[in-house]
Amino acid sequence: MKHEEQSSLKIRMLHNVEDLEDVRKLESLVWSFEDSIPVNQSVAVVKNGGFILGAYYQEKLIGFQYSFPGFDGKKVYLVSHSLGIHPDFRRFGIGEKLKRAQKNTAGEMGYDVITWTYDPLETVNGNLNLHKLGAVVRKYIPNIYGEMSDQLNAGIATDRFLVEWWISQSKSNSVTGNDLHSAIDLKECEHGWLVDKVDLTISQNHISVSVPGHFQEIKRENLSLAIDWRKKTRDVFSHYLNHGWIVTDLVKDNEHPGQYLYLMEKGDHDNGN
Repeated sequence: MKHEEQSSLKIRMLHNVEDLEDVRKLESLVWSFEDSIPVNQSVAVVKNGGFILGAYYQEKLIGFQYSFPGFDGKKVYLVSHSLGIHPDFRRFGIGEKLKRAQKNTAGEMGYDVITWTYDPLETVNGNLNLHKLGAVVRKYIPNIYGEMSDQLNAGIATDRFLVEWWISQSKSNSVTGNDLHSAIDLKECEHGWLVDKVDLTISQNHISVSVPGHFQEIKRENLSLAIDWRKKTRDVFSHYLNHGWIVTDLVKDNEHPGQYLYLMEKGDHDNGN
C-alpha cells in the first residue's frame, strides 16, 4: 500500500456473521487458529456492549480491533482485547488508525476510558500507546498470563503494564527524558546495555526509566540478560507505581544508543485529566 493509497482505507464496525468469520480467519493468520476468537463469542460481544472494527483496503479485510465491556465493581469501562494487522500491510500506521477509530466509537457509545495491557519491554507498543495515543499507566502486573510458549513470550515472565486511555484526556509532555533523574543506571555489555543498579529512593516529581529498544533480539542472543531486564524493570516500575507515580511517555534515550526512556510523574492526578 503506497502512502497516497492509504486514503482508500476504510474502517467500519462489524456485525454480521460473515464479517466476523473473516476476522477469525485474519486472527488465525496473525497469531494461530488456537488463539482466534470463536465467531459465536464475537457475535455475543457486539450484541452486548462491545464492538469489533474492521480495516478494509480494496474491499479486503486487512486489520481488526476487538473490544468488550468490563466492570470492576464500581464502574463500566471498555477493554481493548486484541488488534491484528495482515502481515502484508504492517508499517503503514493502520494499527494507530484502528485505535483512534476505537476511541471515537467508545466515546459515541458512552464509555469514558479504555484499558488494555502490553509488555513494557516492547517499545514499539509503548511508542504507540503512550507517545502517539497519549495513554498513561498506573499499574504494573507481574506474570499476568503465566508461562506462554509463543515466540514473543517464551522463556520469560509475562509482566504487563495496564494502560488507561481516557476519552476526554488531553495530555502534553514538555519534559524530556535526558533532563530527568534516572531510576536505572546502565553499563555497556556485549549485547548492548545491562542494568548496573536501580534507584528506588528518588524524591523528585519526574524520573525516567531506561528500557532496551530491541528486547526480542536480546532474548534470542542472551536470554539471561533479557530475564535480568525483566526482573530489574519489574522492581522499579512496581515500586514507583505502587507509590502513586504515573507512566506518561516513552522517548528515545539520547545518551545510550538503542535504549528508550519511560517518563514518570509523581502527583495526585485525577483520572481522565
